[in-house]
Amino acid sequence: MSTLTAQVKMKDANWWKRLQIWQKVLIGLVLGAVTGFLLGEDAAVLHPIGKAFIAAIKMLVVPLIFISLVCGVTAIKDVTRMGRIGIKTFVTYIVTTAIAIPIGLALAVWLEPGVGMDLGSATAIDVKSAPSIVDTLLNIIPTNPFASFANGDVLQIILFAIFLGIAINLVGEKADPVRKVFDAFADVMYKLTDLVIAFAPYGVFALIATTTGQYGLEVLLPLGKVIAGVYLGCIIHAVVTLGGGLALLTRLNPIVFFKGIFEAQLVAFSTTTAAGTLPVTMACARHNLGVSKDVASFVLPVGTTINLDGTALYQALTAVFIAQAYGIDLGMAEYGMILLTAILASIGTASVPGGGLIVLSLVLSSVGLPLEGIALVAGIDRILDMARTTINVTGDAAVSVLIAHSEGELDKDIYYKKAV
Repeated sequence: MSTLTAQVKMKDANWWKRLQIWQKVLIGLVLGAVTGFLLGEDAAVLHPIGKAFIAAIKMLVVPLIFISLVCGVTAIKDVTRMGRIGIKTFVTYIVTTAIAIPIGLALAVWLEPGVGMDLGSATAIDVKSAPSIVDTLLNIIPTNPFASFANGDVLQIILFAIFLGIAINLVGEKADPVRKVFDAFADVMYKLTDLVIAFAPYGVFALIATTTGQYGLEVLLPLGKVIAGVYLGCIIHAVVTLGGGLALLTRLNPIVFFKGIFEAQLVAFSTTTAAGTLPVTMACARHNLGVSKDVASFVLPVGTTINLDGTALYQALTAVFIAQAYGIDLGMAEYGMILLTAILASIGTASVPGGGLIVLSLVLSSVGLPLEGIALVAGIDRILDMARTTINVTGDAAVSVLIAHSEGELDKDIYYKKAV
């Protein structure tokens, strides 16, 4: 009897180890929110743990993007096939972004979050000028690849990795040793990713606790309509555009997709960085959704840079919000300009220092809206960033499934077995 009791106690003690990583992350998120609410600003003592997790996951980003893309390109030795996948990937990303923006515009017009607000007292914040579209395109070409790695210039790293992979394929058999080195390096990076992600529940706990303790309800209530609009828009885009698109084009069960990507969504929600979530997104796409290694290694790293559905939706909604707050009427021409600018600006967001707020200044400038309105939005940017980053990551995963299915490289057994 004593032996049986000891075994039961041992099993109870190991309950945490038996949980899947997404379950651990979800527990960490909930406990973090409760802890932040109870401790308030004192929860800031946990911030170093969250910073350590973000630092560790950012450590993986540059080598993982580079290695994954090189391996993805070298695995697609057929130049025609690689071009086909590349075109389908780019077009699909642009289409999903183009759909997300009208959702943001429609919600802003419907909710009218800025009507009746007085932004006359809003003070301007120091926002760096966003580069022109031409400069953004030219800056994609790395003059010094090693400097690009050091500075974390994702667009330049992506272009260099694609060119290097193509060159390896063109050399042929002589480059096989180089190809094998990259393949082995990729396996090492995936294992390192597993080690870092094991720390995710604790990092998420600290990040959510700090955020909840810092902002509380004081910030959420005055700008509740803006926050509600962005979150509602992201949910609509995820369910209707991404989930509905998968169901329509692939006949796959979208509920299974959302279950399979849930772990990456949790990490994206808490870290607010799509590039930092890339290791988790790749793991979910390959092991939960059945996307082939070749497709995942190519589509997902590219998506972290050019596929920003949530960010584009946010730009559109907040631009209209600021216009309403200042009593500025927008016509169809202005809405069209917001649509076009948000699409183009979202492609270069990753290469712009300062992220979403700087690109928002570009969108506002395109229709002549006052940049002072950014000061108010900046106060809740972290809250909004959590939603838009989650949708960015969800969009990346959805497109990878769609591309893999179209290429006959989606393992449906894995898709249904792992996520059900």
